[in-house]
Amino acid sequence: MAFDPVLAEIRFGTGLSAQRSLPNGSEDLLRRLSGPDTAAQTYPIPSLFGEGGVEVRLYNELLRARNKARGTKDEEAARKELVAQRRKMKKTEMRNARNILLRGIMSEDGFRERLVWFWSDHFTIGPRNQQLRANLASYAEDAIRPNVAGRFADLLWAAEIHPIMQVYLDQQRNFGPNSVAAQKSKKQLGLNENLAREMLELHTLGVGGGYSQADVTGLAGLLTGLQIEKFTQTVFKARTAEPGPFMILGQYWGGETKTREADLRAFIEALAVNPVTLRHLARKLAVYFVADMPDEGLVEHMASALIGSNGDLMAGYRAMIEHPAAWDPAPSNVKPPLDFVVSACRALDVHPAMIERMKDGNVQSKFLVPMSLMGQSWMNPGGPDGLPEADDRWVSPQGLAERIQWSMTAPQALLTRLPDPRDFVVTALADRAPETVKFAAKAAETEWEGVGLILSSPAFQRR
Repeated sequence: MAFDPVLAEIRFGTGLSAQRSLPNGSEDLLRRLSGPDTAAQTYPIPSLFGEGGVEVRLYNELLRARNKARGTKDEEAARKELVAQRRKMKKTEMRNARNILLRGIMSEDGFRERLVWFWSDHFTIGPRNQQLRANLASYAEDAIRPNVAGRFADLLWAAEIHPIMQVYLDQQRNFGPNSVAAQKSKKQLGLNENLAREMLELHTLGVGGGYSQADVTGLAGLLTGLQIEKFTQTVFKARTAEPGPFMILGQYWGGETKTREADLRAFIEALAVNPVTLRHLARKLAVYFVADMPDEGLVEHMASALIGSNGDLMAGYRAMIEHPAAWDPAPSNVKPPLDFVVSACRALDVHPAMIERMKDGNVQSKFLVPMSLMGQSWMNPGGPDGLPEADDRWVSPQGLAERIQWSMTAPQALLTRLPDPRDFVVTALADRAPETVKFAAKAAETEWEGVGLILSSPAFQRR
């Protein structure tokens, strides 16, 4: 089966839009991905290493000041300053949510947005404290987005050492039991294996990938020394590092603590090009983009490309979109809630100003709350294993009911005038619209009913 521009925008992008040009071939799809990231430039999200970090550090300072002022005449003033900063950070959180939605809705490069969503879920993070919650979106901005079309080794390193990942998986509690810090501390300090376990089980080798509990413990030891400063910077502190070496996956890694950071980077490089890792990634990409039970030939073709290129992600993407199984015209994966609402807004041609000017409460009620009811809580995946992969997890009775409810009500709130359903069915589904959906569009008594029926149809809900 050959490249299909309509299917490319539905299956590998963020949905059809009358205002966006379709990719004219596999090379065009890849060219857009490797080109300038115009969506990020148009709808910026602050980095934790920049503006976002300034907010976090100021919050910490005000929190300490409030705690210090308890029981004094300055307590009320300190409390008000902290509350004002908390409100400011909440606005940042909602602005980031708007811009993530707008990137998907307005992008000419939907494949990039989908890859950012995929890798952000693969390297799942979530809220662990008030300080970082408002700036969780900066994680993908700093670690995922710049590396999405590069080497997996660079992506893996950036994701694992980012402060938000370090905090999420409790790396700040990982101390070498025989480190200088542990010897001098009155508290009992020891290994915390959370980051090490998820790095092997979820991020690289996968469940059943041939590692043991001893490998997890060894990697936790190698990771000691990485610490967080002010929630915004990952630093290496030799005094907290466990003396090495550590046996991991049949090889010793790490020696003196003074070379630990370089030793850890060398291990990450080796883990990233491990054939078991790359086969695991190939399957996950195929499941996400193509089908819950992907064609084994497709998976093997992608794995071979990744292994042969030492983890060049573009080689894996190219292998995926050039394989005939990727273009099976039968609708397959159910769109997760974010994908669904973004693709609906693209089809509806929602004006960006509508979302840019939307009050925070309306962003919550029109997008974030409905998505949560559909099964995808905003920036809160519920666990380090991320969002469900199986389609049946997205089609629960409550999830389906909310999708139908949103389809019937949201378009009226987002548009000043609804499109004619007979035209909209072509915009939303092009030549993939089944006759039953075309008939429903023609037979609808009102525009809102016809548009809602199209958006809630299985044809639109699946890729």
